[in-house]
Amino acid sequence: QAARILANLIVMGSTILARAVVQAYRQALTNASKNGVAQEAVQNIKRASKTMTEAEARQILGVTENSSWEEIVQKYDNLFERNAQNGSFYLQSKVHRAKECLEAVHKPKEPETK
Repeated sequence: QAARILANLIVMGSTILARAVVQAYRQALTNASKNGVAQEAVQNIKRASKTMTEAEARQILGVTENSSWEEIVQKYDNLFERNAQNGSFYLQSKVHRAKECLEAVHKPKEPETK
């Protein structure tokens, strides 16, 4: 009889505790979305994962600051083709991102036509 009462108390206590945890989690999500914290955190993660510094791009392609755009494109083509044949997609994408980063630095901006 005492064991049965004790078991019922444990089950009821666990149920109450589980409901409280779920309710607290829902409230935390609601608060985060009201404050914009969740969206800001996601944007920061996306922003951090996409940015590549110019120095990192130069290191990936193996070029210096004095390299011409033609040299950069030549290195890019060589590395991209090598990784396309027997390399990894990850390295190939890093090479592509490095070229994009340096392209933003080297290519002159075209005047806007209105």
